[in-house]
Amino acid sequence: MKTITVRYFAMFREHAGIGVETLTLTADTAADVFAATRERHGSTEPKGHCKVAINDVMASWDSKVEDGDTVLLFPPVAGG
Repeated sequence: MKTITVRYFAMFREHAGIGVETLTLTADTAADVFAATRERHGSTEPKGHCKVAINDVMASWDSKVEDGDTVLLFPPVAGG
């Protein structure tokens, strides 16, 4: 088990009802953390549309997470 801090932005924060939480879970990758938070908070956004960072550094979904890491979840960004 790992203790991971998750920071939510925009719609993820709306689904979770909070901006940050600390979870104890079995997770090897950022994708595992994303899956756990989707299940926990009922988000239906596919990860392929979203961005992730680990400890304030943009990362890929298959990036490893370690005990004590902070995972940041960003929704799709629209622009123009």
